[in-house]
Amino acid sequence: MPELPEVEVVRAGIERHVVGATITRVDVLHPRPVRRDLRGPAGFAAALTGRRIEAARRRGKYLWLPLDNGDALLGHLGMSGQVLVQPPDAPDERHLRVRFTLDGAAEGREMRFVDQRMFGGLSVSEGGADLPPEIAHIARDPLDPEFDEDAFVRKVRKRSSGVKRQLLDQALVSGVGNIYADEALWRARVHGERPGDRLTAAQVRTLLGHARDVMVAALGQGGTSFDALYVNVNGESGYFDRSLHAYGREGEPCERCGTPIRRVAFMNRSSYFCPVCQPAPRRRRTAPPAGTVPSPD
Repeated sequence: MPELPEVEVVRAGIERHVVGATITRVDVLHPRPVRRDLRGPAGFAAALTGRRIEAARRRGKYLWLPLDNGDALLGHLGMSGQVLVQPPDAPDERHLRVRFTLDGAAEGREMRFVDQRMFGGLSVSEGGADLPPEIAHIARDPLDPEFDEDAFVRKVRKRSSGVKRQLLDQALVSGVGNIYADEALWRARVHGERPGDRLTAAQVRTLLGHARDVMVAALGQGGTSFDALYVNVNGESGYFDRSLHAYGREGEPCERCGTPIRRVAFMNRSSYFCPVCQPAPRRRRTAPPAGTVPSPD
């Protein structure tokens, strides 16, 4: 799934090429990508036709385009979604689902939503220009200037769940994702199953700093391109996968100690880590029931 840097690259491309344009026509070529819009395909198209795109914003992995009437076009790329900006005479992509014809600042261009697997989606958020209510529950991400680092540290240290699970909790911090969580944990030398309440505040801050650094580095290279479907608005893939230290490197030597990187199943996904640099946490000792006498053995 595209992670925060991939989505931010797409957002920046939309901002550069589409903001200020007026949507003159919307063609929904398959109903599934607009399934979350209760208006249906025709109502979705009608709600957007004639509206001017005022900005391009992001919360975690969600994108939204504020419109001149206070509504917003809300979108999520899902597993394989792409937003492309193309000239009208460009051949239709094989998995083109929604076409937006633009006028004004982007005259002579189309914005296209392409999605092979169709887990992504678009909808119109009424009154959602500032922040769509559909995503108000999602926390800010580490790259957001208003992200509250102190609150994040406190919350992590109050929970007994593994720290990787917490990094993937969108209500706690958004946008980190599986790839960048593994990379941050490797850099911080912390095992993903380490309980949050067994980390010091300094360790949590260090881990967060590594998560931020690895995402900034990926952002500079256009994101991580494990799948050729992950592209920016110009159809270009990222190259940060060549700089990864843990994710996707099962059996390869750790760049610090030479121990083979290990992969384990995690929440229907995979976790990659160095078993030496990131030792697994010891199990907590449980006290015997009250009134019992310990065995002399």
